[in-house]
Amino acid sequence: MKQNIHPDYHPITVVMTDGTAYKSRSTWGKDGDTMNLEIDSMVHPAWTGGGQRILSADGRVAQFNKRFASFGLKK
Repeated sequence: MKQNIHPDYHPITVVMTDGTAYKSRSTWGKDGDTMNLEIDSMVHPAWTGGGQRILSADGRVAQFNKRFASFGLKK
């Protein structure tokens, strides 16, 4: 491994949006810094599954079914 080309890898504290904290190692900040997250896996819809909905009447699904009805697709 080459000397003096790698970033400093040190311990930090990560604080989640709900207030829970854990120790981790990172190249972010300085030794002992605290990283406060604004978005994490506890609240983001990509991980929680929130914000998903299927539109029906005059929505995207209805438009799709109307457009491709002639192909014999079943609902």
